[in-house]
This record gives sequence, structure tokens and C-alpha cells, in this order.
Amino acid sequence: MTHSSDTDETRLVERVRDDYGRIARHVLDTPSAQSSSCCGHDDPITRDLYTSEETATIPDAAGAASLGCGNPTALTELRDGDVVLDLGSGGGIDVLLSARRVAPSGFAYGLDMTDEMLELARRNQAEAGVENAEFLDGRMEDIPLPDDSVDVVISNCVINLSADKAQVLREAFRVLRPGGRFAVADVVVRGAIDPRIRSSVEAWVGCVAGALDDEEYRALLAQAGFIGIDIAPTRVYDLADAGELLGSAGFDVDEVTAIDGRLISAFVRATKPA
Repeated sequence: MTHSSDTDETRLVERVRDDYGRIARHVLDTPSAQSSSCCGHDDPITRDLYTSEETATIPDAAGAASLGCGNPTALTELRDGDVVLDLGSGGGIDVLLSARRVAPSGFAYGLDMTDEMLELARRNQAEAGVENAEFLDGRMEDIPLPDDSVDVVISNCVINLSADKAQVLREAFRVLRPGGRFAVADVVVRGAIDPRIRSSVEAWVGCVAGALDDEEYRALLAQAGFIGIDIAPTRVYDLADAGELLGSAGFDVDEVTAIDGRLISAFVRATKPA
């Protein structure tokens, strides 16, 4: 489903937007909401991604809506003056952390297609008092920024949700300045996954069905023009993890067993040639 039909892509976009909108609305309406996990489910992908020092600098609601599989702000050095773009910025945690790191002369953009997430992120930004950031309404397949306008593109477990990942990577390359850095956390797979899992919308929204094979990820980055490509595993999901991830999507134990050890969280890094 990486290369979906228009109907498939529309269905996926609507489902992802609905699920994330529901998560954001819950956090907006429930001040004491607890942290969610990757892609909106109670699964093992998101655990202990940020230090207590980092979470102390942001509103609780930003952490409660953090749906990632890594900490992309730890992937690459962020310097004063850098312009950072977060693809699929959600409640804004990575944008706010980035904005603090590139201050006072740098800037951080967050891009999200979900109205409720944008509302939540902007509320968190105001509460945190972060002025050098802006949250943009749009899709990562069509980034509303000019060519060669950012120094670093980050993302946290969101690119796997796109139905056109090649276009996402082309867009990331376009907006990066020469020498700019691509530094994302994402879910990837090693080896084949059952077609029944690949075709499940529930498993796609759960960050499994849409995850790229690591070699395909490398190939698409290279096709977009990136160099210095590196995919470093940060966690391999075992059978118990797979059961948590796929059980809620309706898969039985045999289907879950088939992805034991094949699903990983990874740091994905690349550079736009100078």
C-alpha cells in the first residue's frame, strides 16, 4: 500500500486525521489526560522517549499528545540560528524542544493536517511562552514552505503513516537548504510482512502496515537526492510487543508471530548535498 490508489489514499488520510483528531480532542478536553502512545493506541512503541529535564520545560498536554517512537531532537545537533521543520508535529513537543535549542535567532515550524492537533499545539506553545515557532496547516506530501528554507527536517513516527512516502522524502529534500539534515525517528521493517497486515487500515494507523522496509527507505532517500544515509535501530519489537500492536487490530497469534523481530524503531539520518 506504499503506492496506494487515490481511493485508498483518501481513506487512509481521513482515518489518520480522525484518529489523531480524537486523541487531540481528548487532551484538549481533559487537563489530566495521560500520555498516549504511537499512532494513537495503547502500544509499546512509545516509552520513556524524553528526559525529565526535557519534559519539565513543556506543558503536560504536549507530553500527553506525544505519539512518537523516538526523540528526533536528540538525533542531530541543533544550533542557535537553525530553522527546523517537524513533519506531523502533533501536540508540538518536538517543535517546542527544538525552538528552545535554536533560540534566540533560530526558528521551528511544525506541520500537521489535523485541526485539533494544531489547536492543541498552539495552546501548548502559548502556555510554554515559546515565540520562535509556528504551526502550519498542511500535509507532508505538499509542504507549505519555499525551496531551500530549512536547515533540519525532523519527524517522529509519522512518515510511516503516509501513503506516498517517496513524495514526502522529495518534499523534505526540496525544503532543505544545501547541506541540510534529515533526522527522523520512524518505524521500519526488516523482511516481509503478511499481505493481510499490509492491507489493514487498523494496522496502518497503528504504525505497522505502512512501515517501510529499511532497504526501501534507503532507496527512496537516495532517489530523492539524499546522501550519507544511515538507519540505526533503536528498538526491536518482540513477540509480546507485536501482540500488543496487532491484537487490537484483530489479528490472531499466528499472524502476530509472523512479524516477531521484524518491526523496529529506528533513527533515520541523511543529508542534502552541499
